[in-house]
Amino acid sequence: MKKHTKEIVSALERRHAVLFVGAGVSMSVGLPSWKTLVDHILSELRLDDSVMHDPDISYQTIAECYRLQHGDITSLCEWMRQNWRVSPERIERSELHRLIVELDFPVIYTTNYDSNLEIAYEVYGKRYAKISHVRDIASAPAGVTRIIKYHGDFDDEDTLILTETDYFNRLSFDSPLDVRFRSDALEATVLFIGYSMSDLNIRLLLHRIWSTWRRSGHEKDRPPSYVFMYRPNPVQEAVLRNWGVTVLAGEGADPQQALLAFIQGLRAELGAG
Repeated sequence: MKKHTKEIVSALERRHAVLFVGAGVSMSVGLPSWKTLVDHILSELRLDDSVMHDPDISYQTIAECYRLQHGDITSLCEWMRQNWRVSPERIERSELHRLIVELDFPVIYTTNYDSNLEIAYEVYGKRYAKISHVRDIASAPAGVTRIIKYHGDFDDEDTLILTETDYFNRLSFDSPLDVRFRSDALEATVLFIGYSMSDLNIRLLLHRIWSTWRRSGHEKDRPPSYVFMYRPNPVQEAVLRNWGVTVLAGEGADPQQALLAFIQGLRAELGAG
């Protein structure tokens, strides 16, 4: 772990590091899990939760059914905005969010729809540019952290990747944000935190990056990529290792404690440099 921590910090110091933030980071400040969202959708659709016992049914499929029944997901987005809102005071008390700001990644991607990262930057007086649409890329000022809302943002319902159709459309991997990520991932060290790696889009991203480097004939020159996971299983580790991604296993009583300890270690290493 020490060796990999030094590699990540070295990339940070050279401004060649990208952070990719998943739901685990938002859950650390009290946001509900995806199960809470699914339960709400099932209630709105008047469906029993036993429907989720079918292995062919995912939360994206349930969200797709919601859109078909209601015509759009406007009311669902409003429910999410109301129930996934965290106060600036709560964010200010989050050591994890403070440390993420202090690590000063030049680029942060997140699949979270909430604004917790943006609030953290505002609380600590650090400038940032939020990017959820191609138009935001051109207008983002230079020299500030870019927070890229990879699956969309509550402020722009049209950008949300939530339903099965949204995910299928995204699998083409050719949206402006996909193009931007491919560019970042080819030149920088990428660190994923707050993920279980069950997200098909993220797994596809990792596979596509690996494929791009392999086809180039210069795979040995690829910057390292990392995924921090709490107690990863050997199957995940084997598959990710084959794609050139190192799994960093966490230690602690629970996933949130383990993630915090890992980020504390990065911050301490950066401060020692």
